[in-house]
Amino acid sequence: MQFDLRERIDNSPMTRYQWGAIAICGLLNVLDGFDVLVMAFTAQSVSQEWDLSGSVVGLLLSAGLFGMAAGSLFLAPWADTIGRRAMILLCLALASTGMLLSAVSQNAMQLGLLRALTGVGIGGILASSNVIASEYASNRWRGLAVSLNSTGYAVGATLGGIIAVVLQNSLGWRSVFLFGGLCTAAIIPVVYARLPESIDFLLVRRPANALDRINAFAQRVGQPRLDELPAPRAAATADAGFAMRVLLSPQRRRSTLLVWFAFFMAMFGFYFVTSWTPKLLVEAGMSANQGVTGGVLLNLGGIFGATLLGALSARFALKRVLIAYMAIAGVLLVVFVPATASIVIAFGLGALIGVFANGCIAGLYAITPSVYSPAVRATGVGWGIGIGRVGAIASPIVAGALLDRDWSPTQLYILVAVSFVLAGLAVSRLRFEKTGVDAGDATADAPLTTH
Repeated sequence: MQFDLRERIDNSPMTRYQWGAIAICGLLNVLDGFDVLVMAFTAQSVSQEWDLSGSVVGLLLSAGLFGMAAGSLFLAPWADTIGRRAMILLCLALASTGMLLSAVSQNAMQLGLLRALTGVGIGGILASSNVIASEYASNRWRGLAVSLNSTGYAVGATLGGIIAVVLQNSLGWRSVFLFGGLCTAAIIPVVYARLPESIDFLLVRRPANALDRINAFAQRVGQPRLDELPAPRAAATADAGFAMRVLLSPQRRRSTLLVWFAFFMAMFGFYFVTSWTPKLLVEAGMSANQGVTGGVLLNLGGIFGATLLGALSARFALKRVLIAYMAIAGVLLVVFVPATASIVIAFGLGALIGVFANGCIAGLYAITPSVYSPAVRATGVGWGIGIGRVGAIASPIVAGALLDRDWSPTQLYILVAVSFVLAGLAVSRLRFEKTGVDAGDATADAPLTTH
């Protein structure tokens, strides 16, 4: 039957080829971490060179996030039509072009538009890379595979920040964008040569040479070849509008809205924590250097958070692990500011918050593909990430407005703790598709057979 190969992949041991594809997806996520911080680390130098106001610098900082949201919402869904791999290659070209041209931009308007273009590319990449990482993992290791993929963000944020400081001090801020653009361009031939197309996409959409491409993958992972493509259960409609109609159909609307709410709340909390913690630690009584140290510990903790979540999901249901992560993140945020009386305790809690806050995002990336059938999976993941980016954009705006109204750091962290708890409640109400459901069953409610 059609999904014999899909079921064999789900239940067979992982091969080096599968782990290699997942590693490439993780490398793509490193771009996200680097791209988010590259403007933050160069903002001071850019502002001095062009004599920019604070509001213009703020727009430059937000331009990349706006672009990422647009890429996830409007570009990523076309991966369900043209293919996940093709979308990644297209978006890598956009992102590398945006980064390279940023290095020679002549004013803030040009840089802002190029930051948005880069963000569009990154937003389109993330949805497809997470879907591929999920689809090429077996049932047992799917949570770990997608979590390791998501760890790339924290790695990119940490290493990218260090590289940005070194390059900027020696060669100026333009060298940071040049470095990022060259690295992004260098990944294109790697993806072209080593990243396979989604098997679920090939089975459902049936592009040219689909059977040959499926059999090439099957041979690499030690599975028997198919003599012919199995008969589809129903015709797949290669239309991005069709995918959105499925996502918002009466049978799927509830799960889709829960995914959007969970992403919005989790990313609202995550970007508040990563953006405001250094400043709020200073307001709570720490020195400027101690505030920066607290921010660094958050990113370092994030590297381990996604990996730990993935390891736990290999033994326990991913949904339960993710809900626990969100609850623990909420508790840690409530006690964080009062703990700043002791620097050691505050730094320890800061690292733990990084572990669990980053793990919440990784868990949403890991669990969302299971909510949707293969025919609309990239659209579902893309819109989830895109709505989450809206929360990321809203987070600093809301926090700044509340600070202007004399909210204390403790009150702000309690607000963010509530956002993580609400995200956990949304995840607890999710229902999942059976593995391998095709376009004909895209609107059917069914329990997940994996986690």
